[in-house]
Amino acid sequence: MTMQTRKYVYAVFGFAITALAVLRQEPLQAQERVIIASTGGAYDRALKEAWFDPFTEATGISVVIVSATNAEMRAKAAAMVQAGNVSWDLYLEGEIQAASDAHKQVTEDMSSFCTRFANNTDLAANACQAGGALLQSTATLLVYRPDQVGTNPPKTWADMWDTAKYPGGRAFPNFDDPWRVLAAALMADGVKKEELFPLDVDRAFRKLDEIRDEVSLWWKTGDQSVQGFRNKEYDLGQIWLTRAKALKNEGLPIAWSYQASFLVGDRIALIKGAPNRENALKLVEFWLANPQVQARACDVLSCTPPSVEALSMLSQESRASMPTSAELSDSVVIPDAEWINTNAATLLQRWNSWVR
Repeated sequence: MTMQTRKYVYAVFGFAITALAVLRQEPLQAQERVIIASTGGAYDRALKEAWFDPFTEATGISVVIVSATNAEMRAKAAAMVQAGNVSWDLYLEGEIQAASDAHKQVTEDMSSFCTRFANNTDLAANACQAGGALLQSTATLLVYRPDQVGTNPPKTWADMWDTAKYPGGRAFPNFDDPWRVLAAALMADGVKKEELFPLDVDRAFRKLDEIRDEVSLWWKTGDQSVQGFRNKEYDLGQIWLTRAKALKNEGLPIAWSYQASFLVGDRIALIKGAPNRENALKLVEFWLANPQVQARACDVLSCTPPSVEALSMLSQESRASMPTSAELSDSVVIPDAEWINTNAATLLQRWNSWVR
């Protein structure tokens, strides 16, 4: 065998050994991941850049994002648990729904996990609860195009209903928790925020009848509300502040009013039987334990992080865009989660009958 032939054989043999080693490692490497369901678009991009990518860099665990509507996430999670064939680990759930009995049937009680943060005074008192870890708090509010409303912009839900003063298409959410649309209708009809709950459902639907023909977009996902604004499908709408901030970051003409807003939040929920449970808990812990990660995400999304230190890290622009203490006390509505969860099925049935 010539020297050249010998080198070639050694090279091939070495390549074969390397390839075999890689193949043997692949099943192990494939397990080093966590799958999380979210609502897609700019929201997911912000979380990926601020949270998921740094987590992967620090741990080597990849984060796989599945996009779905909130209703799809709930239905999918419930179906997987019932079938005993769970492929997701985590999903993002509204804070109100995370306190419901239906949520408890599908997700793991995280109380034991939360004990590791019991002495963490930097985190808000509700940062980690049985129903999940707090991702962020934000608002559902009235947004509008400043270039379409003149010098006296809309501020209240009554303005949203005033199509003579503010002509143009309207947008409202249409998914499985219609309370916020009903609440806006009641406030447009003169109900004070202190008297909002329990909701007068009949009165709310009568008020919605007045504006129904002006609604040009019934959005089902946050990304759909963003796309609709980009495409000029509506001029005034009820959307999440996180999505409104994403549009503003794109340079689009958008403004909003805290005088027409509801305080809401998202929780990170762990599905029962999650295939990558330990990795999922590592991802949740990475969020709660890293104020700088929370600050980066909320700088983009204009949200309130669970960490006090993270608040101090936010840019001046982000802090300026948050509601003032006066706005919080005078205007922002904190929904009655217990009433909403107790009446969720009835509200949804009435809503589906009306919106069709």
